[in-house]
Formats: sequence, structure tokens, C-alpha cells
Amino acid sequence: MPKLTYLALCILTVGLMLTACQKPNDNTNNDTNVNVTENKDKTDKPTNRTEQIEQLAGVPKSKLIEFDPMEVHQGGGTGISISSKESYSKPSANISASRKGNFFIGNAFFKQPWVVPPASTTSRDGLGPLFNVAACQSCHIKDGRGHAPVDANDTTDSLLLRLAIVPTTDEQKQQLANSKIEKIPHPAYGGQLQDRSIPGVHAEAHINTKWVKKIVKFKDGHTVTLRKPVFSFSKEGYGKIGDDTMISPRIALPMIGLGLLEHIKVEDIIAQADPDDKDGNGISGKANKVISSIDGSVQLGRFGWKAGQPFLLTQNQGAFNGDMGLTSRLNPKEGCMPVQTECLNAPNGADEQPEGQEPVEVSDDIAKFVNFYTHNLAVPNRRNADDPTVLAGKKRFYSMGCINCHTPRYQLPTTDDDDLEQHGQVIYPYTDMLLHDMGDDLADRTLSGEIPSKDVQVEFLANSHEWRTQPLWGIGLAQTVNEEAGYLHDGRARSPLEAVLWHGGEAEEAKQKVLELDKQGRKELEAFLDSL
Repeated sequence: MPKLTYLALCILTVGLMLTACQKPNDNTNNDTNVNVTENKDKTDKPTNRTEQIEQLAGVPKSKLIEFDPMEVHQGGGTGISISSKESYSKPSANISASRKGNFFIGNAFFKQPWVVPPASTTSRDGLGPLFNVAACQSCHIKDGRGHAPVDANDTTDSLLLRLAIVPTTDEQKQQLANSKIEKIPHPAYGGQLQDRSIPGVHAEAHINTKWVKKIVKFKDGHTVTLRKPVFSFSKEGYGKIGDDTMISPRIALPMIGLGLLEHIKVEDIIAQADPDDKDGNGISGKANKVISSIDGSVQLGRFGWKAGQPFLLTQNQGAFNGDMGLTSRLNPKEGCMPVQTECLNAPNGADEQPEGQEPVEVSDDIAKFVNFYTHNLAVPNRRNADDPTVLAGKKRFYSMGCINCHTPRYQLPTTDDDDLEQHGQVIYPYTDMLLHDMGDDLADRTLSGEIPSKDVQVEFLANSHEWRTQPLWGIGLAQTVNEEAGYLHDGRARSPLEAVLWHGGEAEEAKQKVLELDKQGRKELEAFLDSL
């Protein structure tokens, strides 16, 4: 079936769905270039936002515990009130009817599995030759968090392993220091292990997981049993991976609020960076500087566990390529390494593009719809935000220094782009979007278990110990959406409190304060996190 015909069917289906839900005189179209005035009545949600925004202007984050009237709407006017398995899958509340069709088409491509080429479904063929999953939704379960395999019978659908070689030459180190390259890829396996393949091509390896436990004790004697995964490989298809190979496990991140995070002003993020800890507070947030696949320029990193992607467009197309083996305008080549001859010679599903452009499998139209979808997944509004126990937990969160990294609030600008839903919002993501040293326990290691020196960069400017501060909005609904959802980069934590107890490095002092909490204090802190 030709690609345009498939898109037309998608549009027709969505149009029929919307028509059934609207008044007879509603005018629905799928043009993303909607005039701003059409959306004006939507962007001012919740009521009285303008007055409250003016009241909040200039209030330092340390004072938000005392004066913060809008935090229930942590996604600003885009947020929705919901508490169900669909909590991460709804469109922005302020999206107009004429733009909602684009959201549902993007959702269709996010959910539908791609197929092995050649196939009659030409708009969705091109899977592989090497890949991890066949659909975006397979990783981002219900648009939420992934998890590590719990045992040998579980799959690695929502977890992947990044690979890198520790740089050894001065040239390699200089290229990484200047953000000229992302990493040193493995010569046979590249930068990401792909444990699945199409017929006729060997998969790269099978991932084995075992769990190691340790017990942490609070000051009052209460104990918590923590666990961490240890990964190994079998059935290696292209030679031994090597004990000195860096492995970085990554579970899928939640998809909510990503368009809002993309619109945080660069200067607001950079202003929080203190890589040399000049203020002496033990927190030395660092901005990652990464290469944009759009034009090769160096940009602020925002997305991914180590802030390795600058924009949602580059993040999405990078995932199409790395996770599903799909080519696109920004990633027009398969990820086959030179020794992977079966991969290099395998069929693909590339379709002809306008003159002068390489044939690709993910058309610009599909990329546009998926990009719009990922921009507009709504952040759920908070629950029980005014509950006394929740407010007591919020005070503890602030007083223990958690907000030194988990910055509560941002005012987004109104810009000239077409992302109308994000314009001018006040949001509460609880992240500074910076890299922080989280200690040895959370550091990436080599396959043999060695931790590289902190001066070794493994993803642009990020070293093995450094991770982007994860946004906390929606965290209280993570296991409502997916009961197996894990926390931290490798899914080791089974609750937000367990995640806190793994913190080290720059967060060690805050963790020690958490360990001093009694039963009531723990209840309050958990109630606050659960309300987000």
C-alpha cells in the first residue's frame, strides 16, 4: 500500500473519531500551522494563571515552599486530571481540535509495530536488520517507564544497553572534550547492543541479567533491601564483546511533558550549572554539549539519561535508528558495523525521497506526526497536593536539599515556533536538566565490573558517574501506568524511596538526611513524591 494512502486512511480514521465527539458545526483539519489566536482561549488554563504568574515572578526556588499557588497544575495549562493506566497517554489539555488529529496520527505510528522488509505495508516496513524492539510503545509501555528483566524468562523489551570503548588516544580524548563525537563505539557492535534481528541476520547477543542485593538501615533501625542488576552476554554473534567494553543500561523514560522540557530557556538551564562547585555547596551540575544531527552544530543536551540529545526531533529519529533499525532524514544509514556483512547486505524498506535526498524508511511525514505526539503528551495534575502529610513531605524535600538538583519551577517563553501548547506555561518538572555525579553505585562500568576514571567521557561530556536529573512530575503514577515500572537508569529501584537510597556522589549528603528520617518522616516524604 503506498505511503500516502496509508496516511490518508489514518487521517480519515481520526477525522471520523473527532467528528463523532464534536458538535456538528466544528471545523476539523490536520494542519499543524494553526493561527495562535485559534488557541488563545486554551493557553490560559488554569483560570487566573496570568495573575498568579505575575505573583511568582522572581520568587527564588527555595521560597516556593512558602508561596506556590499553581503547583497542582505541574504541566501548566497542558495538564490533565487523571489517575489510571492512561495517565501518561492523553493529549495536552490546551490542544485545539484542529491539531488533535495530528496527535492521534502520531500515536498510531508510536504504537504500531514496524515489519520486516519487503512487505505490502510499505509505510511501516524497514524493521532491522538489527534492532531491539519493533514499536516505540514496546519500550515506553503505555507511554511510561520501562523495567529491567526480573528473571531469565522476562524480556529486555524496555531496556537497552549502550556500548562504548574507553578512549585511549589523545585525539579521541580531545574529540570528546570538544563534543566532536558522542563516544568511541565498539568496533564490532557499535554504540548500542541490538539483541534481535530479521531472518538471515545474526542478532548481536543475548543479554543475561542477575540481581545482587544489599540492605540499607535507617537511623531508627528500619531496613530496606535494595537490588541492582548485573549484565552479561551470551550467543555473541560477532566475536567476544570484551571485558573492557563500557556498558550503560538504560530503561525507557516516561514520555510526558517532553515538549515542555524542550521549551525551557537555555539560559535558565545554564544559569544553574556550577561544574567547579564555586559556591561550595557540594553540587556541581554540568550541562552536556552535544552534536545535533539536524545540522551538526553543538547544542545543549536535554533528552536521555545522560542528556545526549538536544531536541525531541533528534531524540525520536535516533531511537528509530538505534532501537528499531529504521533510517530517516537525520539518520539515513543503517547501524551495521563493517564486520556485520549480513546486516550490510540485508533488504531495507527505504522509499524514494525528493530529488537529492537519500531513500529512507521513516518519511518526513511520519517523523513530523511522531514529533508532534511526543511534544504533546500531557503531564497529569497533582493529587492531594494540599494534604497536610504531603505538605509536610514537601518541606522535608526542600529542607534536605533535594531541590539543589530537582529545580521545581520554570516559566516558559512565548516563541515564534509552532508549539502553541507549550508557549508561556509555568511548569513544575523538578529537574535542573543538568548532569550530576551520582556516585560509584550508579556509575557505568565495564563488562568486567571496573569503573572508569571520572575524566573519561562516555557520552559527549558526560562521564560514567554523571546522569541528568530526572524530572519528577508524574512519578506518583508510574506504577499505576505500568505496575512493573522501575526507577533509575537501569530500573533497579522498585519505588521512589529505593531510588533515593541509591543516590551518592553529589547527592550523598541529602541521602544521609533521608536515612535519619523516622517512620513518620518517611511517610511524609513518600506522600509528597506520590502526589507528583
